[in-house]
Amino acid sequence: MKQLLTLLAVLFAAPICAQSVITGRVIDKQNQPLPGANIYFEGTYEGTSSDQQGNFKLVTDLEGTYELVVDFMGFETHRTSLEMPQKEVVLEIVLKEKFNELKAATIAAGAFEASDTKKAVVLRPLDIVTTAGASGDISGALQTLPGTSTVGESGKLFVRGGSSEETATFIDGLLVYKPYTSSAPNTQVRGRFNPFMFSGTVFTTGGYSAEYGQALSSALLLNTNDLPAQSELNLSIMSVGGDIAGTAKWESGAVTANVGYTNLAPYLALVPQNYEFEKPIAAVSGAVSIRQKVGKSGMVKGYSTYSRSNFILSQSNSEYDNGILRVDLSNENNYTNLTYKSAIGEKWVLSFGGAYTLDGDRVELNDAHYSENLEGAHVKASAIRQMGERVKLRMGTEWYRKNYGQAFSNEQIDAKNDFQEQREAAWLESDIHVTNKIVARVGVRGERSELLNSFNVAPRVSTAYKVNEYAQVSAAYGWFYQNPLDEYLIYEDNLQFERADHYILSAQYNKNDRMFRLETYYKDYSNLVKFAPDVPAYANSYNNSGTGFAYGVDVFWRDKKTIKYGDYWVSYSFIDTERDYRDYPGEAVPTFVSKHNVSVVYKHWFNRLRSQLGVTYMYGSPRRYNDLNQPGFNEGRTKSYNSLNMNWSFLYRQNVIFFASVSNVLGFKNVFGYTFSSTPGTDGVYDQKAIVPMADRFFFIGCFITLSRNKEINQLDKIND
Repeated sequence: MKQLLTLLAVLFAAPICAQSVITGRVIDKQNQPLPGANIYFEGTYEGTSSDQQGNFKLVTDLEGTYELVVDFMGFETHRTSLEMPQKEVVLEIVLKEKFNELKAATIAAGAFEASDTKKAVVLRPLDIVTTAGASGDISGALQTLPGTSTVGESGKLFVRGGSSEETATFIDGLLVYKPYTSSAPNTQVRGRFNPFMFSGTVFTTGGYSAEYGQALSSALLLNTNDLPAQSELNLSIMSVGGDIAGTAKWESGAVTANVGYTNLAPYLALVPQNYEFEKPIAAVSGAVSIRQKVGKSGMVKGYSTYSRSNFILSQSNSEYDNGILRVDLSNENNYTNLTYKSAIGEKWVLSFGGAYTLDGDRVELNDAHYSENLEGAHVKASAIRQMGERVKLRMGTEWYRKNYGQAFSNEQIDAKNDFQEQREAAWLESDIHVTNKIVARVGVRGERSELLNSFNVAPRVSTAYKVNEYAQVSAAYGWFYQNPLDEYLIYEDNLQFERADHYILSAQYNKNDRMFRLETYYKDYSNLVKFAPDVPAYANSYNNSGTGFAYGVDVFWRDKKTIKYGDYWVSYSFIDTERDYRDYPGEAVPTFVSKHNVSVVYKHWFNRLRSQLGVTYMYGSPRRYNDLNQPGFNEGRTKSYNSLNMNWSFLYRQNVIFFASVSNVLGFKNVFGYTFSSTPGTDGVYDQKAIVPMADRFFFIGCFITLSRNKEINQLDKIND
């Protein structure tokens, strides 16, 4: 009996002695407990979970070496190798937050994005064509965003105290040398590109990526459409012309083409203008976009546009004997690009592309003849390397070539000038997600110009901190270089790159279809081109002694939630800037700058009426101009700029839309500045002429028809998304 009891005691004691007790606590890097974490031995059914304080206790009879696994949603899995049995094991498990690109902080300082594919964007592509007053022009719509100044006699983008030449336009990453149409002096231009050809737009007001150069102030990045959902045909009948566009889709590719014709003669016969057109504007244009999948992940894109235009316009100008400047302008333009992009393995993405621009102006100025020709090429190769989850490396190299020439002749002069320029550039940039809340972009760009015989290195840094799910703060700093303008290089190539340094701080809040954004910036200009006043361009002396500064605050608020079927945004910009450049006698406020700019855009969908109303109000404080009849330089001030614009879209049938718009509904008499005679009259007063719009109002009526197998397809289906 005694032996039996001893045997039973040994048998019952054996498992007790073999038991291991593992206790511990599961926390994050901030020492906060993680309740509900799973703790288990891999390959077994033995496990437990942490309590509200992150504590756990696990008792096991396992023997040998096992992996203790701890996992918790949103955090990286933790593994610890344990040798059992052990009498007691005490652990403190610190879990690292798992990287989530969708929830991570993003680089936002200085950038406004319009996209259908991303959630947290400021604008959508359809906003560009439905914003009242924009008239379907990309640049016109972007002028309702903070950081821009309305320069009505130009129509181009002027960003944060920079001239229009300080903004560069890229399509699929390739430079567009001539993004705007040609016009007479002090008359508004338009962008050359149809916004429906693009799926995404990124408008940077500063601090942009090292991938892009040759822009002191801003970069406008346009991305052509990917593969469409189906084939369709679009017809546009407008008060100023017509347009036909078609898309043919096959399994692995698609082609989209459009042809348009514009003639303002019927319109001008009905609506009085402030300028006299001997021959109204007439233009023909076309574009082709090709997309083709190659292999498993490759995509080839081709995009080409062509346009030809002509008009004859008479303007008051006291410099001519009859007081009239007759401008007969013809322009021909072609832009073509081709890109290839493909993933190589799991971690590399390679891209190659090339673009070609050909542009020519022929101008008759009374008895003088002027021509301008530009031929430009851009070739680019880039790569993206994913270095784990948190680091992405971008790199690339590119080559530019430009041939530019001018010719001028009249009874006394017959002059021709031209130059050829070649540039090479390379960049390296990395996005580093330190945590889900902190991201940094560090890059450098190098560029060499053979014409200038000069090389520059431009460091650029951006960072963002995600305060919570809805808010983040960002900062950016960088050096930005640009060639002097062609009109200077044609006479003097012994110049250097112009330079601007950007400092940007930004805060953004985005929740429930409401977005608030506040951004402040400072720009420091150096090496700007200067030349002597009152000296002919061909005989002038050019140098890089110019300087300048600009600082300001941009505010943006958009709300698509508060008003049912309503959508509005408000932009405000304040800027203080001065420059000593060109023929300025010293530091002065440039003529293209308004200290205060306000835009209010509202859109409302009326369900019963199957219609959308768009209203835009724009304000710009008085601009400077150089009044030769007053002392000082650029001390004159225009009236403030005001414009109330409206449009109406009516869905007549599911595939037929009628559209009408009116700019400057209230008929504000805007004045953009004044031109002066070069010599005073007998009374010592310089004759002056106001620079005014071509017309106080612009009226537009159009009918847009979509034909496809899906009878419900039209452009209004996206307006009230």
